[in-house]
Amino acid sequence: MATATSRSAIAIAVTGLRKSYGDNVVLDGIDLHIAEGTIFALLGPNGAGKTTMVQILSTLIGADGGHVRIAGRELTQEPDAVRDLIGVTGQFSAVDNLLTGEENLNLMADLRHLARTEGRRRTADLLAQFELTEAGKKQAVTYSGGMRRRLDLAMTLVGDPRIIFLDEPTAGLDPRSRRTMWQIIRDLVASGVTIFLTTQYLEEADQLADQIALLDHGRLIAEGTPDELKRLIPGGHIRLQFADLHGLESAARAFAESTRDDDTFTLQVPSDGGVRSLRALLDQLDMASIEVDSLSVHTPDLDDVFLTFTGQPDTERATVR
Repeated sequence: MATATSRSAIAIAVTGLRKSYGDNVVLDGIDLHIAEGTIFALLGPNGAGKTTMVQILSTLIGADGGHVRIAGRELTQEPDAVRDLIGVTGQFSAVDNLLTGEENLNLMADLRHLARTEGRRRTADLLAQFELTEAGKKQAVTYSGGMRRRLDLAMTLVGDPRIIFLDEPTAGLDPRSRRTMWQIIRDLVASGVTIFLTTQYLEEADQLADQIALLDHGRLIAEGTPDELKRLIPGGHIRLQFADLHGLESAARAFAESTRDDDTFTLQVPSDGGVRSLRALLDQLDMASIEVDSLSVHTPDLDDVFLTFTGQPDTERATVR
């Protein structure tokens, strides 16, 4: 995962973005700032407005209001300049099954108006980068799902974009292919590329994203790093395992708000799972001379975050940042 800092340049800046279709408000005043060279994940239930936002930011449709800058370019005033800086890999592959992998890439190079020599060199480089050199002479219809997604992303990279919009990049892939794609994405970010990711795989967002935003009913309802979002959800605890009932009882007296299980000699102590709270717990155990056989930290995951913050009526939602 890349490391975002407050000093990073801003790749995407969105202020007050609005979009409606008739009386249906799809985006209701969205504000976003995404740092260069990071992975940003936009999560939300179906119909939340994710696709509409990506379509606006990638110049496919216009917004009703708000202000957007992509890599320093004004979206509405300089759409062609924005298109030169971005790449889009949709959920549904743009690969032509009747062409070979090499021909698909050459076609993209021609569409990008690259000189023939430069385009063929770029094709060869991308086939090698995505481990498709041997398959490059074969029709794409013969490719596995993982190979097709790699080729699809390689086609996006022909124009050397600095910002890439990835919509469900690992949908339908087996676990091994999914992890291969994750590593490709990490390598792109390490080279300075910014990734705008939409995914229904919450583990994917957890593994990859530097920053996550939850979108529901056209509004951003929570935003932060994966760990920051998890800490917003109650239920985190440290589980202490003892050798006997005596140790369990001693610990239960020391931690009044804990929950004990006499059958397994375990104690659950509420905690946010952070280093500071863990250190405080260990210090308290040490001061009370309580011996623990083992401990484990249990924190809410992104599934808990998603289920807690999305799908609620407007009156019950609150923006958390």
